[in-house]
Amino acid sequence: MNRKNNFLVFSGSANPGLARSIVSHLGCELAESTLTTFSDGEIRFQSHENVRGADVFIIQSLAGDINFSIMELLLMADALKRASARRITAVISYYAYARQDRKDRPRVPVSARLLADLLETAGFSRILTIDLHANQIQGFFNVPVDNLMALPIFVSYLRNDAGLDLKNLVIVSPDAGGVERARLFARPMNAGLAIGDKRRSGPNVAEVMHIIGDVDGRDAIVVDDIVDTAGTLTQTIRAIRKNGARRVFAACTHGIFSGQALQRLAEAPLEKIFTTDTIPQEKNIQVNPKIQVLSVARLLADAIASIRDETSVSKLFVI
Repeated sequence: MNRKNNFLVFSGSANPGLARSIVSHLGCELAESTLTTFSDGEIRFQSHENVRGADVFIIQSLAGDINFSIMELLLMADALKRASARRITAVISYYAYARQDRKDRPRVPVSARLLADLLETAGFSRILTIDLHANQIQGFFNVPVDNLMALPIFVSYLRNDAGLDLKNLVIVSPDAGGVERARLFARPMNAGLAIGDKRRSGPNVAEVMHIIGDVDGRDAIVVDDIVDTAGTLTQTIRAIRKNGARRVFAACTHGIFSGQALQRLAEAPLEKIFTTDTIPQEKNIQVNPKIQVLSVARLLADAIASIRDETSVSKLFVI
């Protein structure tokens, strides 16, 4: 039995490495269960632990085969709810569909809201996640949502181990929408701020026109929450170099790296891109050595411990 103080942690199949790291920090083991598929692809889940009255956490990243990961998470919650778990918390390191958070054109769904409804209906009584693409998604839920920030992890590493010229550093937002994120990043680094002027002609299609701010002769870090196809990022990097930046790095919480992203990053004048393990990166770092992974396992473990012990999670936002 993995029960400790009526507390159990289960893992979905999307990011088992992160789940193992989290429970290692918590000083426990993953709860025993069967999670497989039938021959036709239907998901089969069964807990081998008694969860009656337990405080249960399910760790799952909505990445890889996104829709499969979502369905897996919903079915796990339903099984544990029907087994009389006292509270079920979804630990969603990457919240998919977050970029579809509003009606920006006629006859489109608000997918982030629909996913929130599905999670609540499945039985989740709390959500723990990291760097939602849009903070207002928290308002789509009628249950508590803890939206952690990966920023302290990046700042701690970049201050001490990245070999940057901290006295001549500029943080760059790839577009106007990310300015607040870049400003939060720049403040503890005592860095300057610049912005990429972006025009988007369609989904995953963007062109950076010019850079607003001084990057000439400076080390630059392009900061974003999500890097998907890396089109915007690599165009921003090239624009920064054309404007005289000495060295260019990038940092993102969620490295999706779909489509031609890995090739684009390999060809871009970029020294390193720092990302986290909210999405598994084992295969990507084998293909592209520019990718460096910083783990969010301790951050999530500390948040889980705070929720379990009914203590404040706000201490985890201190930089």
